[in-house]
Amino acid sequence: MKLQNKIIYILLTAFIGYTLLFSGFIYYSISRFAFTDFYKRLEIRAIATAKIELEKQKDSNVVQQLRQDYLEPLTNEQHIILEDIEQENLIDDRRLTSYNKSFLREVVEEGIGTYSHQNTFFYGTIYKTEDQKEHLVILSAENYFITHHLAYLRNLIFTSLAIAFLLIVIFSVMFSRKIIEPIQNIIKKTKKIGSENLHMRLEVPENNDAVRELAQTFNDMLNRLETSFETQKNFISNASHELNTPLTSIIGEADVTLSKARQPEDYIESLQTILGEAEKLQQKTQALLLLAQTGFDGKRQKFGKVRMDQLILDVKETVEKIQTKNKICLDFSLLPENPLLLKVLGNEQLLHLAVSNIVLNACKYSDGKPVNIALAVMDGNIIIIVKDDGIGIPPDEMEYIYDPYFRASNTINHEGHGIGLPLARNIVRIHDGELKVSSSLNRGTTVEIRLPKGDFVL
Repeated sequence: MKLQNKIIYILLTAFIGYTLLFSGFIYYSISRFAFTDFYKRLEIRAIATAKIELEKQKDSNVVQQLRQDYLEPLTNEQHIILEDIEQENLIDDRRLTSYNKSFLREVVEEGIGTYSHQNTFFYGTIYKTEDQKEHLVILSAENYFITHHLAYLRNLIFTSLAIAFLLIVIFSVMFSRKIIEPIQNIIKKTKKIGSENLHMRLEVPENNDAVRELAQTFNDMLNRLETSFETQKNFISNASHELNTPLTSIIGEADVTLSKARQPEDYIESLQTILGEAEKLQQKTQALLLLAQTGFDGKRQKFGKVRMDQLILDVKETVEKIQTKNKICLDFSLLPENPLLLKVLGNEQLLHLAVSNIVLNACKYSDGKPVNIALAVMDGNIIIIVKDDGIGIPPDEMEYIYDPYFRASNTINHEGHGIGLPLARNIVRIHDGELKVSSSLNRGTTVEIRLPKGDFVL
């Protein structure tokens, strides 16, 4: 069964069930009140009739006047009075054969009895006069309220239920469409995403919290899939391309050296060349393996509490040992008072590696100019900004900066392998973060890292 139909059926069942219970309660309460009220009216009339016919003439005239003034006649109102009765013979009295036996027995035993037959209601009571004689008074009448007003109420309830049913159906359909529509949009967009266009992302709504969380979760999953696909796709091509160059150089140097007998110093020079190429091969292999290992293999990374201000201080100390000419300036002016807001759930070694690579790149391409690192907390995210005034990146090459081993055209005079930035982005994505790069040629580059704040308590 489709989810939309389930929602409609659930809403219909809930609303109709509540409406039936509420309507039934109202109908039962009014009916019960109508019965009780009508028997009370019969009681008043029975006592008034007894006073008029059995009491002294003076009192009976007063009661008769009151009845005429304040008690309207009931439909088919009738009464019977048996004077000076003997209760033990009352049930078998021939004058009472038209009445219900259980009704008469109730009157004898309780002093008061009531019952109804079709639309006629009966009230009976034992009335004692001042001379202590007992008299039976029975008064009957049709209940106009029940026969007419309750029927009108019943019809009104049925009509209201029919109208309510139509309104509930319309409301349920509209409500289910409103609920399902964003989910169907996500399904349609997700079906369009395949291995050839993993860069596509779902639109994240601003208002619907549940759908917003669902879309964000899909996007996070696509980020992981895209990185894994890119890592796997690029690994073989990168390995074959980047490892082939030093291997070719090593083999060529060895072939040339062994092609004829040489002096010892020639062999030494040749071996030094081979050793240099072998070291380059080792560095590229290690970088390549590290990049592959950060391809979202969640089972290998152990996460814990990482305090980012301390991590940045460690990165500064590490980078200053390597880039001794650069000055690294820290801006901690926007740090929160609560230290818990500076902690993320992550792998300290990986985060140190990612931030170090970014800062090292900034120092390397700044030609000794100061590099600024700012740390702040905003909207549940810890933000790290690394800004330099270096050579920048050509605008037409910005789209390739995350490709492994890609090096911009203006970096010929700087050593590097083109691994640092894609490696840093992979690490940030592992931590559900985001890495953005903005650059202006010959004016510098700014790298912004956003990491979600850890949900820690004291």
